[in-house]
Amino acid sequence: MRDILLIGAYSLAAGTLVGLCGWLVLRLLRGRSITVHVCVLLAITVTAVVAGVTTVARAMFLSAHDMQVVLVTVAASAVVSLALGIVFGRRLAAAAMWAAEAREQERRMEAGRRDLVAWVSHDLRTPLAGLRAMTEALQDGVVADPAGVAEYHRRIRTETDRMSGLVDDLFELSRIHAGALRLIPADLPLGDIVSDAVAAVAPLARGRGITLTATGDEWPVVTGGAAELNRIVSNLLTNSVRYTPPNGTVHIEAGRDTGEVWLAVSDSCGGIPEDDLPRVFDIAFRGSRARTPDGGAGGGLGLAIVRGLVEAHGGRVRAGNIRGGCRFEVRLPAQPVASATRSAPSR
Repeated sequence: MRDILLIGAYSLAAGTLVGLCGWLVLRLLRGRSITVHVCVLLAITVTAVVAGVTTVARAMFLSAHDMQVVLVTVAASAVVSLALGIVFGRRLAAAAMWAAEAREQERRMEAGRRDLVAWVSHDLRTPLAGLRAMTEALQDGVVADPAGVAEYHRRIRTETDRMSGLVDDLFELSRIHAGALRLIPADLPLGDIVSDAVAAVAPLARGRGITLTATGDEWPVVTGGAAELNRIVSNLLTNSVRYTPPNGTVHIEAGRDTGEVWLAVSDSCGGIPEDDLPRVFDIAFRGSRARTPDGGAGGGLGLAIVRGLVEAHGGRVRAGNIRGGCRFEVRLPAQPVASATRSAPSR
């Protein structure tokens, strides 16, 4: 019994000494990575075991051969423990980094939701106030002449269409974020999609004096949802038309690389500030005051919807500056079969 107590005392003393040294080392390494801390902890544990075994072995007067056997066994265990510690530490560090990125993404999404609520509240409040004022003016007979009544009716229709478009954008964005978007894939000539989008945006472009052009003798086939692809192209064109000064130009082109179909919309808006480029696809982001378009700009959801729909198709979208303007490029997985061709009209 006395020998066992002595062995325990020797082991405790050796382990305590090593533990104190390890605590000091950890204090000095407070700013290092998780992998370093895990390896240090394992090294402290293994060193404490080695110190305890060595102390007890010497107290037991083991022979040199037996001492070597004990030390080799402990050393082998230490190597295995440290190797496992390094692997575990790296995985733990990767998990911690992933968790930090997830928290940062959640923080950005929450900030985006708050901005969205603020922008939508403003964009709904303004037309509603105008609608109420015009409706009361019509009811009270303040405006009675036919020309004035017709103008008020036109403005009421314009504001109603604006609010309807904003609600549609909110619904589309909510479907994307909720994972409720269900694509019905089909093989679609990109030229048809571009032609329809150009026709839809043409009245807005004419009203601002913007020239729409499209080039390409052969337009590739793309696989995706017809309504969603049309929404992508329409939103890009509408965004460029709204930000381009009067009498400017908006150009659309497309092509096919190895394994990808690309479509690009270029405008003469004057460019996007470099600090804003990473944020142009964020929810409710509208850019600096100098780049804010004229009335009817919407809730800043068009490009966020573009990114969501492009990613739903397995593609990617990016924005960059070119001489005198900016360029939005969409890349989608290419259809494996031969491309159909159709020329998109210039307007």
